[in-house]
Amino acid sequence: MKLVIAEKPSVAQTIAAVLGATQKKDGYIEGGGYVVSWCVGHLVGLAQADAYGEQYKKWSYEALPILPQEWQYAVASDKQKQFKILKDLMRRDDVTELVNACDAGREGELIFRFVYLVAGCNKPFSRLWISSMEDSAIKKGFAELKPGRDYDALYQSALCRARADWLIGINATRLFSVLYHRTLNVGRVQTPTLKLLVDRGAAITGFSKEKYHIVRLDLDGAEASSVRFSDADEAEKLKAACEASQAVCVTLTREKKTVAPPKLFDLTGLQREANRIYGYTAKQTLDLAQTLYEKRLLTYPRTDSTFLTDDMGDTATGIAALLCSKLPFMQGVDFTPEIARTLDSKKVSDHHAIIPTMELKKADLATLPETERNILTLAGARLLFAAAQPHLYEAVKAVFECAGQSFTATGKTVLAAGWKDLDARFRATLKAKPDDGEVLELTLPELSEGQTFEHPKAKRTEHFTTPPKQHTEDTLLSAMERAGSEETTEEAERKGLGTPATRAAVIEKLVSAGFVERKGKQLIPTKDGNNLVCVLPDTLTSPQLTAEWENNLTEIAKGNADPDSFMQGIERMAQELVKTYPFLAEEQKDLFKEEKAAIGKCPRCGADVHEGKKNYYCSNRDCAFVMWKNDRFFEERKTAFTPKIAAALLKDGKVKVKKLYSTKTGKTYDGMVLLADTGGKYVNYRIAISRDKELTQQA
Repeated sequence: MKLVIAEKPSVAQTIAAVLGATQKKDGYIEGGGYVVSWCVGHLVGLAQADAYGEQYKKWSYEALPILPQEWQYAVASDKQKQFKILKDLMRRDDVTELVNACDAGREGELIFRFVYLVAGCNKPFSRLWISSMEDSAIKKGFAELKPGRDYDALYQSALCRARADWLIGINATRLFSVLYHRTLNVGRVQTPTLKLLVDRGAAITGFSKEKYHIVRLDLDGAEASSVRFSDADEAEKLKAACEASQAVCVTLTREKKTVAPPKLFDLTGLQREANRIYGYTAKQTLDLAQTLYEKRLLTYPRTDSTFLTDDMGDTATGIAALLCSKLPFMQGVDFTPEIARTLDSKKVSDHHAIIPTMELKKADLATLPETERNILTLAGARLLFAAAQPHLYEAVKAVFECAGQSFTATGKTVLAAGWKDLDARFRATLKAKPDDGEVLELTLPELSEGQTFEHPKAKRTEHFTTPPKQHTEDTLLSAMERAGSEETTEEAERKGLGTPATRAAVIEKLVSAGFVERKGKQLIPTKDGNNLVCVLPDTLTSPQLTAEWENNLTEIAKGNADPDSFMQGIERMAQELVKTYPFLAEEQKDLFKEEKAAIGKCPRCGADVHEGKKNYYCSNRDCAFVMWKNDRFFEERKTAFTPKIAAALLKDGKVKVKKLYSTKTGKTYDGMVLLADTGGKYVNYRIAISRDKELTQQA
């Protein structure tokens, strides 16, 4: 009997169906000589710091650095039951071997090995390595199972990654949190990503807008532009000179250009396009793609490859034909895909590019939720674009001389629309048209070198330089993908900051920690985010650390580097970090002090008034103004003294309150509460009630 362990229940169910295991039990499925169970993601992980001693339960500088000698592991509290099920299954007498069917990659290897280790299992195991949840892919994978020990080096690489992130993350987070009296999450990937946003914000803040002018000539339908002029008078003089002169075409160049079809999607590419077109966050796109994968409609999404393997030609051709009949924008299009250009086994790492599967044939797209349908359509459209003809056009550039200055006109004539025709058809079906930033180029009239234009019409236009734009998830994912690439070797398994599978979580963590906020599609660093980047050393904010780690981890995965040496280097880094920051200057300690929002101004001294747990108090320590929430005035009238009421009293000295209780009549009424502060220890209030258009006051 073989015990197959998948990463998620849905994946296990699909595998079980293919293997003929149909008897559903509590936490596993059995039958056909197999027991199929699952891990529920990261079932076992590295234990928290307090597992290594009482001294680590409280965060303190004296307890740093934390350097475990014997690493401890922990099962997530909400996953204890499933771990026990797996442990019991591993110990069953009739289970003679295991199959690691967790996701085929570094992290999937770690998930299985941690469970195997902590359960104390020593039975032999094999490795399933697949990129699609289709029945045919699963059957082929089980027919070609690899010895589990062939992946020991990959496991060591994954283990080093996890332990190194733990050491730097735990020690740096505790160090800077203790120093600044605020929880400051620091991470190898998270912190350099934050710096990308902070740097962009600084570039925008420091940008100085400049005015410039361009002179444009109308040459019988061709508009030729001058260089930029900062001086309006100079541009105006050129305009006048041109209108009194002759323009001559001095050079005319025609060049045929090709725009190759786009590559297939890896996860980052899919997330970027979904953000640009639909406004989905990276996490939303990953979740949707994962759901489609588990529904067997999409191939494995956590991939960094943009090609298919050489043996997938027939499959991809069949899927392309299916897409032509399923996708509305392909109706009536005569299309013959060239799948060969999407195939290259040498450029496929753990998994091939993301494409729909043949299960699409049975699916009714209309029954899918719109969000899932959008992602599936996006992946399908990209397969068709990638297999379409190149886009061909002729670029024309004409240079004119007039009044001693050069003017340039450009034009573009499409020779063969190719893949861009399909792209245009697809975009025409979108509810919201994304701004691609493409500048429309006009077709120039017939021109020839030496051609002259007497007294051409001219105009001066005024422009301003524009600052860079705030990052969106599209542009940030691109920046994360490229970060540190110049320091990363070609062979490195991962390039940039994070992996395609983790980048979405990194962005979400920055937002939830309060270091970044979303404004529409934009991602903008907060004050705390800016401050955090400023106080951390360059080693933690630079993507170079990730580049160095990935180079080493790749060599470890190949068996060419020593894991122990790598970890010794990480420990030294943690020790040096703590030594470098023994204390802070007095003015730095309150850098991350939480700023309370003011609800109004103090009527006595003009300082801000803040809300406390029991009162509304003046921020000026020398001022005694305070309004108590349990003031007898409001309690007698059975009215909560809310921040809204307090803010109105501070602003206008009065506020209309509904349903005030009268102790005399036992009824409620609407009244105007007046602030009657006489400067004493307690603040007084009065009520003005409207009766027959006459105001009477009662204390």
